[in-house]
Amino acid sequence: MNRNIVLFGFMGCGKTTVGTELAHNTRRELVDTDALIEQSEGMSISEIFATHGESYFRDREHEICCELAARERLIISAGGGALTFRRNIDALRKGCELVLIDVPPEVIYERLKYDTTRPLLQSGDMLTAIRDLYARRDAIYREAADHTVNGDQPRGFVALDIMKAVGIL
Repeated sequence: MNRNIVLFGFMGCGKTTVGTELAHNTRRELVDTDALIEQSEGMSISEIFATHGESYFRDREHEICCELAARERLIISAGGGALTFRRNIDALRKGCELVLIDVPPEVIYERLKYDTTRPLLQSGDMLTAIRDLYARRDAIYREAADHTVNGDQPRGFVALDIMKAVGIL
């Protein structure tokens, strides 16, 4: 299978951690869309949001999705909001298997409660912010997914579940 595997889901669901494991297991390159944007812009996602705004960031994110969809045999870790936009779903669906890593909001909170680098969660009560944003994104994520895996388990098990789902095992 030469199709790319796109890992997506809510921030903190384990896309990068699981992606590292999956890349190792499948001998594929892991590419993180947020890291590519940070590298090309020379600043963090938080700084991009503060300096240029979310709309600018989302346009850069779309460009990266289009570029990566044209390649093969990648593990793509997509930013938490990337697949909430139809244009990104459509671009990635062309050459990729879209895998939702599903993790409940309370687990996400436990993983992110000390993280100050997430601009969309820096509004007071983090758990409430996570629940609200999760509720807005959940149906969109599920509709976009070719496969859904349980992300509330050790990363090795999540990676194996993904490999089974996309037909590598």
